[in-house]
Amino acid sequence: MRGPWLTSVFGLVLLVGLVIVAVTGLLSYAAYEPRLPGNDMTPGKGLLGFYLFDWPTHPAWLYRVTQGTHVVLGLTLVPVLLAKLWSVIPKLFEWPPARSIAQAVDRASLVLLVGGAGFQFATGILNIQLFYVFPFSFYPAHLYGAWIFLAALAVHVAVRLPRAIRAVRSRDLRRELRTRLADTRPEPPDPNGLVPADPAPPTMSRRGVLAFVGGGSVLMFGLSAGQTLDGPLRRTALLAPHGREYGTGPNDFQVNKTAASLGVTAAEAGDGWRLAVVGASRIHLSRADLLAMPLHTYALPIACVEGWSTEQVWTGVRLADLARLAGLPPGAAAVTARSLQRVGYFGQASLSTGQVADPRSLLALRVNGADLSLDHGFPARIIVPNAPGVHNTKWVRELEFRREGR
Repeated sequence: MRGPWLTSVFGLVLLVGLVIVAVTGLLSYAAYEPRLPGNDMTPGKGLLGFYLFDWPTHPAWLYRVTQGTHVVLGLTLVPVLLAKLWSVIPKLFEWPPARSIAQAVDRASLVLLVGGAGFQFATGILNIQLFYVFPFSFYPAHLYGAWIFLAALAVHVAVRLPRAIRAVRSRDLRRELRTRLADTRPEPPDPNGLVPADPAPPTMSRRGVLAFVGGGSVLMFGLSAGQTLDGPLRRTALLAPHGREYGTGPNDFQVNKTAASLGVTAAEAGDGWRLAVVGASRIHLSRADLLAMPLHTYALPIACVEGWSTEQVWTGVRLADLARLAGLPPGAAAVTARSLQRVGYFGQASLSTGQVADPRSLLALRVNGADLSLDHGFPARIIVPNAPGVHNTKWVRELEFRREGR
């Protein structure tokens, strides 16, 4: 089966898919608003941490789509990636590894390309499953790994794309899809040595290989896409990182991290809880004080970096109203929300002036008409349209408003 045509088919599918995965991944980085205090945990990022625009709050579903695409498409491409590696395995271990300077550059890029792909896919899948067995922080490692992989991919594409296009054009796809096993023949010998010198009789046709890999991708898609959708398809998301029951009644939807796992107790979130609102002045509000303020209700999605998302109906106090209470106009006020949580990442998150000013940005007190459960952030949590889930801080104890840039 091995040969330039089959390798190039897999390669071009990967090229299109990986570009989409890379773009949506960089959009996810932008959605974290890395310029704001405490939002970017990448030390010494330099030029690798650039951003081009402030992350918008409209449309509210944008991050749900981009991050869902990033995760689900990444999982869907796993069978294609494995098939591509299978198709070139003999070339990966040929000796001597290089016979010219140009070939040495190409081979070096292959080390980074194959290693980078393995690292990005492996750590990404482990992160989706919240299975942190690696001895480093996922967030900076995935960012650095992405740039290494993209640099290697750019070199590889520049060297190999013309060759891959010629190879794909050398055989008719429709004819290959009609060719039976009995009529399957090796590809003609090629100067790059992808075709085996003495191939064994085929045990599968090329259409069988494509169907096998394509079927694997369809299966991966079917077992993961439901986590980004509300409704019956969510039950098909067997690769989703969370269980099937998340709470009772109106609170029965995904929980990323429970209160117990982050050290938050019911006593801390009980009657003695007070919200500190800090700005030109500092005031403390009880939950009863917040419930006495004008409340607003919006249906908004919450979407996490692991790829899952869901839309719920949230009720709470506008962040813009709390900014005014702190003595700052909402159109000029950014905010840092701090949580009761004692362990783990994202115990605080900063929101931009645009996020604070959006009338749908809430300090939520209720969901679907009921009080928040403790695991969903009781007594109060942030809900901002089109923000990553980790920036919708739960168990908020302090809101520090300031003019952006300070």
